[in-house]
Amino acid sequence: MAARGFLKLLEFAERARQRTLGLPVEGEQVEYWSGIGFRLLGHNFVATMGEVVEVLSIPRYTGVPGVQSWMRGLSNVRGRLLPIMDLPMYFSMESKVAESRRRVVVVDMQDIFSGLVVDEVLGVQHFPVKDYRAEPEDDIFAGLQPYLQGAFWREGQYWSVFSLSRLIEDPRFMQVSAA
Repeated sequence: MAARGFLKLLEFAERARQRTLGLPVEGEQVEYWSGIGFRLLGHNFVATMGEVVEVLSIPRYTGVPGVQSWMRGLSNVRGRLLPIMDLPMYFSMESKVAESRRRVVVVDMQDIFSGLVVDEVLGVQHFPVKDYRAEPEDDIFAGLQPYLQGAFWREGQYWSVFSLSRLIEDPRFMQVSAA
C-alpha cells in the first residue's frame, strides 16, 4: 500500500539525515507529512490521510448477536452498512473518555468498510518530516506495537503513526464471530 511505502521512505530519509548531520545547508526547505490525529488509551496517534475516509460522531447502531465484545454493531451510514468496532475493547482495554467525546474513524480500503471508535479525533496534524523517528514510542501498550510505524516528536510529545491498513489486514480483526 502507498502509505507503507511512504513511511518506509521516511525511515530511509531519517537514516540519511543522521549520516549527514553537520554538513552545510544552503536554503533549507521544510517538508511536511500530514495525517489524521486521534487519541487512544491516553496516547496521541496519527493515521495516514489516505487511510481515513471520514470522521463521525458515534452513530446509532444495532447490536449483532454472537460477535466479539469489541464489535459494537452495525450502522446505516448513507445507505451503507458500517460495522462499528471499539478500538480500546479490541485491545482488551477500556476507554476512560466520555462517550459523547469519542469519535468514529471510518476506513474504506481493500474491500473493508469499517468504523473504528477512538477516544478523540484531533484533526489534521502536520509534522516536519525531519521530526520522524523510525522507532515508535516505548511506553505504549505492547498490543498496539504491531500496528505502529514510527512516530513524530512535537512539542515534547510523541505522535505514533498508527497503520490502519495493518489493523484491517490482521486476521484477528477480520474474525468478529465470538465462536
